[in-house]
Amino acid sequence: MSTEENPAAAPRSLAEALRGRDDVSLAALLRSRPDLITPVPTDLTQLATRAGTRASVVRALERLDRFTLQTAQALAIASDPATYDELLGLMAGDDGDPAVSAALPHALGTLRAQALVWGGDDRLRLVRTARELLAPSPQHPSPTGLGPTVREAGAGISPGRIQEILATAGLPSTHDSVSALNALAGLFDDPEQMSALLDQAPSESVEVLERLVWGPPYGQVTADPAPRLRWLLDRGLLLPTAPGTVVLPREVALRLRAGRAHRTTEPVPPPVAAAAAHRPQLVDATAAGQAYTALATVEELLKDWHEGGPAVLRAGGLSVRDLKRTAVALDVPEPVAAFWVELAYAAGLLASDGEADERYAATPAYDEWRERPAGERWARLVTAWLAATRTPGLVGERDAKDRTLSALGPGLDRSAAPEVRHRVLALLAGLPEGAAPDAGSLLARLRWERPPRADRTGGGAPSPYARRTSAQPAEGTRGVAARAGGPGAPGYPADGASGEGGEDDLRSRLARWTLAEAEMLGVTGRGALSSHGRALIGAPPAPRHADTRTEPAGPGDKLPVHHRQIPVPPALSPAEQATAAAAAGRLLDPLLPEPLDHVLLQADLTAVAPGPLERPLADMLGVLADVESKGGATVYRFTPASVRRALDAGQSAADLHAFLTAHSRTPVPQPLAYLIDDVARRHGHLRVGAASSYVRCDDDAVLNEILADKRAAGLGLRRLAPTVLAARTDPAALLEGLRAMGFAPAAESAEGDVLIARADAYRTPPRTPPEPVPDGPPVPDDTLLAAAIRAVRAGDLASTAPRRPVAGAADTAPGELPRTTAAETLAGLQAAVLTNDTLWIGYVNAEGGASQRVIAPIRVEGGFVTAYDHTADEVRTYPLHRITGVAELAE
Repeated sequence: MSTEENPAAAPRSLAEALRGRDDVSLAALLRSRPDLITPVPTDLTQLATRAGTRASVVRALERLDRFTLQTAQALAIASDPATYDELLGLMAGDDGDPAVSAALPHALGTLRAQALVWGGDDRLRLVRTARELLAPSPQHPSPTGLGPTVREAGAGISPGRIQEILATAGLPSTHDSVSALNALAGLFDDPEQMSALLDQAPSESVEVLERLVWGPPYGQVTADPAPRLRWLLDRGLLLPTAPGTVVLPREVALRLRAGRAHRTTEPVPPPVAAAAAHRPQLVDATAAGQAYTALATVEELLKDWHEGGPAVLRAGGLSVRDLKRTAVALDVPEPVAAFWVELAYAAGLLASDGEADERYAATPAYDEWRERPAGERWARLVTAWLAATRTPGLVGERDAKDRTLSALGPGLDRSAAPEVRHRVLALLAGLPEGAAPDAGSLLARLRWERPPRADRTGGGAPSPYARRTSAQPAEGTRGVAARAGGPGAPGYPADGASGEGGEDDLRSRLARWTLAEAEMLGVTGRGALSSHGRALIGAPPAPRHADTRTEPAGPGDKLPVHHRQIPVPPALSPAEQATAAAAAGRLLDPLLPEPLDHVLLQADLTAVAPGPLERPLADMLGVLADVESKGGATVYRFTPASVRRALDAGQSAADLHAFLTAHSRTPVPQPLAYLIDDVARRHGHLRVGAASSYVRCDDDAVLNEILADKRAAGLGLRRLAPTVLAARTDPAALLEGLRAMGFAPAAESAEGDVLIARADAYRTPPRTPPEPVPDGPPVPDDTLLAAAIRAVRAGDLASTAPRRPVAGAADTAPGELPRTTAAETLAGLQAAVLTNDTLWIGYVNAEGGASQRVIAPIRVEGGFVTAYDHTADEVRTYPLHRITGVAELAE
């Protein structure tokens, strides 16, 4: 039976409306608004109160799509309560809009499910806080562009002036101002009378109305208004609100708009258009190449920081100079270098060492990560990227205190980043296979799903007092057709139209960064989502596009918009995301090139790696030679310094010759063999140890040469013996000084043994990756939801169940705990055990927290009562001395 047939069944409050919901509906509410369950409310009344608080309502409004938000804005200017037909008229206009009529039930259902609207279709009520936020006011203009009603705007007008307006408008006088304003509002609400009144209006007056009809509805007038304004003021079509300020009443504006609350309604989400189509195989191959480059770039970054990376700024993060050096080392622009640094940090591969002279370095997890298969390494990176709230795109910008935001520093967290990344990838998954999106249509879709703040509250509109109504009207606005508010109607664009091109809103910027970062990570290829990218977000297989071209579309070659709505994959839980990432890594593995076990040595002291190398070969070659160029093939160059580096690492000349012979597909060139033998012959001829430091050599002629060299002046050398020189500098500085002079010294221990230097000697202590900053309370899982709903319903039963007080007990006000004496409490519990009755009790726990419960006593003995607690849905035992009183429930 509907509420129209049975008005008594209509809920009288939001709490009653929630009380009529089933568990599935309540679970959907708490899942969509998790702040309502933190902490768990005691009953449905408390839940309704919490759902109406300003902070919670603002958060709920921020998560509405554009059409649902427009529906809420229309309810805010409708009567309270409103009917469904009235709401439909405000949304679809007098002529009706089939698309709006079809979409309105779903939007209204969303508002009901979010507990922002309650009541039946004959008595729709917007939550009071939402009405206060969305209703028009001079301080907070509405995106609808509407002003106050006649009753609100005329509240400050003198009774005599109101009667004069009635007389001029052709209405009979009344006995009081309230009835007069009601009569004037009735005139404006009547289409025939309003048309007759406007037919009498001068064309200049009609132009003034046309300039105000779509908002802002306020204007300024002089002390002696022009005749076109005087005509409107005398008939109440403009009403004074303050000295020199007038407003267009809401009823007049709606009549001129043909009943529509919004200039443009958007009942259907804008589709994401495909800008270009590529072969799926080409997309996957391109994405795989990008994924391999991503792995190589992260390895190169952390390899460069093996022995301790840049210092940590006092405020945290990398200095601008260190970021530039990193960008040069990686051969990428600085913003891209910031992205790779932040990605390694988010994945737990990079951290600060925590020492007094704090520096960045690789973590122990990096060594474990390097040993994993390529697909698993990529999966770890993209999983960290999807969940990270740190936003590298902000590096270099300034915060609210005008401080520069640095990579790895504070202030980069944006809690909306993970949700935007998932939405962008999900929308890409809705396109045909191999289709790259049009960025403009993608951003338009995101703005429809989450309108900018100016669209929600009207905060982006100009001041309502910015326009003077005495200004010259726009051209081409005369005639009755313009009054209807058609597409060509002039005036300030309402409904957040000014925000459509809002290039600076955070979500749009996050979306653009997501597209670029997904391409760098190999989640997309040529702008289209790859097959492993689809698996990463748990998306179903992509639909095939009707276009059968196999070649990529050229720039600007757009495919027809894909109108078919494809289910968007929901956000995954952390466990589901890890499983999906592992599956994506397995799909990526076959697409990556197989590591090679050989290089091609050339006579110009270079070696060419025609592809990725096996890790032992790459590690050894990275010590023996310097990387000269990267790309599809990596070119290594052998130099005396690089060969000496290999010898310092414990290799001998024979080891190096054997290594090159085993891993080269070409013979070892003679110049390279000579270079190794020459450096090895001189390596270790000099020995440096700790005195402060010393140099010893069996050839005193070499020591004489060192002492005679002017470059040795800063080392503080002096001869202790024919084969020993002492120095004032430490051994490390002495080694560097002698190497700068062209010698090849070797460090030795206190025992005289040669010290072997390892390139990968420094790691931070174990570190955990940074925790993402949550966007509000976490979404509760099904187990928590079930327990919370059970507790709320039980608490609601305890607070609302009709009860009969125990004879002689003091009367209790609603919400208060029952109060009975100890003897009455014991007698009531014992009687309930015999009769299997249910009781309402007050209980105070050991911490002093008071609560009311509904229990079915099972036994009473030893100062305790054992009962089935309906509130907790379990059997519990309560000390009798903590029960404040009992009362029987009514039949």
